[in-house]
Amino acid sequence: MTENIPVWAVAIDYALGMVMWTLIGRFGMRLFLPEDSKFFFSRFFIKVTDPLLRLFAPITPGFLVPAMVPLYVAWFFYMFRFYVMPWLLGYSVMGMLSFPLEGEIARGIYHLGRLIRP
Repeated sequence: MTENIPVWAVAIDYALGMVMWTLIGRFGMRLFLPEDSKFFFSRFFIKVTDPLLRLFAPITPGFLVPAMVPLYVAWFFYMFRFYVMPWLLGYSVMGMLSFPLEGEIARGIYHLGRLIRP
């Protein structure tokens, strides 16, 4: 799938995808852990995503519950990846699993499943 997509586009999508999934991970951790948790994954997610949350603060609605803000910001990255990246590449629609990062993960899971189950 990534053979006909330029390397720069795949690199940008991977970076944006990792940022998006890190924000979603922070939201998920926040469901189970307090904001001031000493758990090292939680501290990592907070340290990495706080600059992004500050950057998006001017366009973040004040009525959002603080735990939802990372999910709100992740939505912007998703929208950019879903609409702007295909437009930059000249595609009108890329289809299901069109994101290179998630496509590679899906293929890896598929191949892993084939190895486990003969």
